[in-house]
Amino acid sequence: MTDPASPANQGLLDPVLLRAFVAVADSGSFTRAAAATHLTQSTVSQQLKRLEQQLGYELLDRKGRYAVPTPEGERLLSYARNILALMLEAGSTMQRQRLLRLGVAEDFAGDTLMPVLQAVRAQYPDLRLELSSGLSKPLYQGFREGELDLVLIKQRQAEHSARASWPEPLCWMAAKGWQFDSGQPLPLVSFPPGGLYRNEMGQLLDEAGIPWQLTYSSNSLEGVLCAVAAGLGVSLLPARLLRPGQHSEVQALPPALPMELALHQAPVAGPELQFLAREIQRHCDLLMSGSAY
Repeated sequence: MTDPASPANQGLLDPVLLRAFVAVADSGSFTRAAAATHLTQSTVSQQLKRLEQQLGYELLDRKGRYAVPTPEGERLLSYARNILALMLEAGSTMQRQRLLRLGVAEDFAGDTLMPVLQAVRAQYPDLRLELSSGLSKPLYQGFREGELDLVLIKQRQAEHSARASWPEPLCWMAAKGWQFDSGQPLPLVSFPPGGLYRNEMGQLLDEAGIPWQLTYSSNSLEGVLCAVAAGLGVSLLPARLLRPGQHSEVQALPPALPMELALHQAPVAGPELQFLAREIQRHCDLLMSGSAY
């Protein structure tokens, strides 16, 4: 613990002592200052004494009917008022500026959720949003450990109970006009290890006895989609992401069961978090039904 009397702290003024000094200077009375600060008169007197001892001179002239600032006290008074006003402003601002931590799967981190975040910002202008994106499993782990307040992730159907969920049909996609060479291992484009789609691809192909090799890996959804469009390999992805001008669906590969888009919310939720969750749920209802396209 830092020693208040250490040389490093000699120039620091305790706001509690400054508050007592301002109260006495404003009221001219230790009794009235005690009432204004909800302290006893002796406590206010002790605080003034400590402040004067720290500074090395008297701040109040106590000889007359009223306690009035000495010349040194007058000089300190404006500083004290400014310090206390700034502390009050900082406390008020930080209390108003709530932080919400949102985690979203990679394919929802860009333009997809921007209308929702704009609506939340308009409703709560002092709210600070912190958005994390990436693979669903680490995001869900962060949510379970209390590092995130709300997550929109992919999971296997009914894997975890959620506030809301939507089926996410998957399809194999390749470049437009791509031909499968059955004499070679199937080239795959995917996310890094630990991704649901990557695990599902390997399991489906292994069960079907289809040899495969990973030819391209990217942390970015856009990187995966572009690699597929460039003919670097095939990938298993949400069907809604297929771009007809660049991709084609591969029907010859084993079909995959739908994944699930799931919205998980922290159990303790203030009005801001509830509003954000409702907006995301409404937006996903439209998006997953195709109405948002």
